[in-house]
Amino acid sequence: MAEARPHLSTTRSDEDYQEHILQGVSRTFALTIPELPGDLCRVVGNAYLLCRIADTIEDEPTLTAVQKRGFSLQFIKVVDGEEPAERFASELHALLSESTLAAERDLIKNTPAVLRVTHGLNMNQRRVLSHAVAIMAKGMSAFQANKSLTGLKDLPQLDSYCYYVAGVVGEMLTEFFCDYSPEIEKNRQVMLKLAVSFGQGLQMTNILKDVWEDKTRGACWLPQDVFEKSRFDLSELPTESYHESFGQGLEKLVSIARAHLGNALAYTLLIPKSEPGIRRFCLWALGMAVLTLRKINRNPAFTSGQEVKISRRSVKATAALTSMFARSDLVLRCLFRLATLGLPQPSSQLMPQSRRVHPYSMP
Repeated sequence: MAEARPHLSTTRSDEDYQEHILQGVSRTFALTIPELPGDLCRVVGNAYLLCRIADTIEDEPTLTAVQKRGFSLQFIKVVDGEEPAERFASELHALLSESTLAAERDLIKNTPAVLRVTHGLNMNQRRVLSHAVAIMAKGMSAFQANKSLTGLKDLPQLDSYCYYVAGVVGEMLTEFFCDYSPEIEKNRQVMLKLAVSFGQGLQMTNILKDVWEDKTRGACWLPQDVFEKSRFDLSELPTESYHESFGQGLEKLVSIARAHLGNALAYTLLIPKSEPGIRRFCLWALGMAVLTLRKINRNPAFTSGQEVKISRRSVKATAALTSMFARSDLVLRCLFRLATLGLPQPSSQLMPQSRRVHPYSMP
């Protein structure tokens, strides 16, 4: 399954930097990625950092839409090995403002170290990474260029946004899992479909949690059509007072996110019980998303993501409980049902659809 490594070697210091900076840019992934088997831990950690570099380009408020698109296209070439990482890092780092977290600025500055790890992966892993980064970078760039406070047009547009931000990551991880395990490879096609839904469930949870923070950045990723049905105009979204009609739209989106997380559980149960580390990686992300949805559903009048952020104690409890029963499909299904009790149910079952697209297509 795995191919011979290319001649480019990775120094231990580059891998040490990858492990170090992961702690600074993501509390969640710094917790879950080490649960993966050694080879997977290395490639998934590298993939996450590449995605975070793409995110940093799009989130930097001082860059124009033209600059963001230019850096995104340049980054695609850097990942493909067509342009030097040093020039990309130097040019982008010089333009980052204090609005970008210090750890993210450090990540951009050290892009060459991250790319040396990338270019030391096997050829199939590099192919998957290049494909995913190209889709993500171009898709996010297009959506960011058209962001506004009035929200996305409709649910299909939300689906597209979630695909470019998270669904493609689910596909990428599935390809890595299949590259690692012949047993997982047997379920490749169905897992690729479920992976897009898994990613959307996590991303929708983040969108709901971060709605007020996004507003301060001049963006709203909620779908207009859902709130129009409850007679609420997203362009009038206030933080000072709670509107019941807004809560109705929020409830609908919580129900859709919950359905996607149901597909996430189905995805996880397709991973062989003999791979508890991969199962834990998925289960911890799934569990934290469910707990966040519960907090949002209980407190629809929240005005800050901090109000619905789950505690470290809840994170530890989720990790301990799902780890204990990682090999039991029956118990995991029961835990999911218990955890989602009280969450609104979707009006119809979500059928996962594969979104395999050419890496240079646009939304």
